[in-house]
Amino acid sequence: MEKRIYNFSAGPAILPEEVLQEAQKDLFALPGVGMSILEISHRSKTYDAIHTEAKDNVKKLLGVPDDYAILFLQGGASLQFSMIALNLMPPKNKADYILTGSWSKKAIKEAKRVGTANIAASTEESEGDKKFFKRIPKQSELKLDPDASYVHFTSNNTIFGTEWNKEPEVGNVPLVCDASSDIFHKKLDLKKYGIIYAGAQKNMGPAGVTMVIMRKDLVERSQDTLHTMLSYKTHVDSDSLYNTPTTFGVYIIMLVTRWLLKLGGLDKMHEINKNKADMLYRCIDESNGFYKGHAEKESRSLMNVTFNLATPEMEKKLIDEATKAGFSGLKGHRSVGGLRASIYNAFPTKGVEDLVVFMKDFQKKNG
Repeated sequence: MEKRIYNFSAGPAILPEEVLQEAQKDLFALPGVGMSILEISHRSKTYDAIHTEAKDNVKKLLGVPDDYAILFLQGGASLQFSMIALNLMPPKNKADYILTGSWSKKAIKEAKRVGTANIAASTEESEGDKKFFKRIPKQSELKLDPDASYVHFTSNNTIFGTEWNKEPEVGNVPLVCDASSDIFHKKLDLKKYGIIYAGAQKNMGPAGVTMVIMRKDLVERSQDTLHTMLSYKTHVDSDSLYNTPTTFGVYIIMLVTRWLLKLGGLDKMHEINKNKADMLYRCIDESNGFYKGHAEKESRSLMNVTFNLATPEMEKKLIDEATKAGFSGLKGHRSVGGLRASIYNAFPTKGVEDLVVFMKDFQKKNG
């Protein structure tokens, strides 16, 4: 297939075309090296330069302070659910968790294996045997323990299409964030965070790499009794090179962060993301009920737009026709149903414009 289709997949997700083209061009042999990135040693000067640039680019984009470490690990956000609790929860063995979706629920499950995971707030709703989330809790709803080891939240929820507009206020307790699906979508004040972590495959690179940015003083909480690979201290001390890293994945992160810097940084990226999301939500809101957004308006995600039609049959018809028209990955998660358009950083504005034209035409024919 010569022409690329529009990829609305929630992850692994779309990457910038120029990143894919550069990786393709240099895949056989990196310029001046004579070997593929897939073949070079992670101890070589060539990989060291790639690794260093990837970290430097992340530091520039997010304004990472000097007293924070940047790690490229493996195991996805799912392993971080365990590592966070194992490294940070002792000796108090209690932490606050804000429940806003399936991924925060999974993080809570792992934390309970270590100590007490207090649900500081939950926006879970039920309808029959179906459970779902439509909103982000207000600050006033949070019941926080000032003596907790940390407060954990998930910044964006891919399944339900909700997103935090700003971080929860947690006082002096370290704030821990799973930002897997909206990392790099806008600037953050990193000083508000103890740890922010993200699987790469939604908005940063290919599956297989997990970036962790953590305040260095928190590394001291890692106990010597931890298994070597489960200790943050191991990875900070070895600059993520204790074992062989996912060299190709870090290489793609380097290219993606280069692309973001060339674009104008995260302020520019946020402007583009907001424009794309506003366009699609406007189409939904102006459809006179033909399309119905899943998330409450003030909690809507810029990354994952979730919506429904009147019947599952009509939703299936739209998905089938959209697929034939070159729009892939619009089927909603099985726990929610409906449709989901994931419009991460790399998703082109033209693709959203074309989807809106398609949706309006579909409504005209079926409304």
